[in-house]
Amino acid sequence: MTDPALDDEHPSDSVDEAAVRAANRAFYDAFEARDLDAMSDAWEHGDRVSCTHPGWRTLHGWGAVSGSWFALFGGPSPLQFILTNEQVSVSGDTAWVTVDENLISLDGGGTVAAMNLFVRTGERWRCVAHHGSDVAPQT
Repeated sequence: MTDPALDDEHPSDSVDEAAVRAANRAFYDAFEARDLDAMSDAWEHGDRVSCTHPGWRTLHGWGAVSGSWFALFGGPSPLQFILTNEQVSVSGDTAWVTVDENLISLDGGGTVAAMNLFVRTGERWRCVAHHGSDVAPQT
């Protein structure tokens, strides 16, 4: 893996922005691969974590959030993500990424507007919140 600070696609990123972008990419790589261990590694494991999947109530605490990934990864249809409109913001040891998740699945596709919140723990950025909302199709 290349150094995220040397990301050719985003040359103006600070070291922190590049690291957050890499953490966000790892989140979606784990999601696409349906890899529970990688998804677990992307998250903080405390009571303050929360996750809102499109159409779901907000889940609080690592137990509920990890259970949701187990349920989603056990579903019949894998997902492919094409991420667009990614914006990274960093303020101290907190960072957030807004992104459009353009989904492709066996059942069709759609777009989810998402926000992922990360906190720095040691040298690592870990997700503490994910919120996804379906985007209505344009008519």
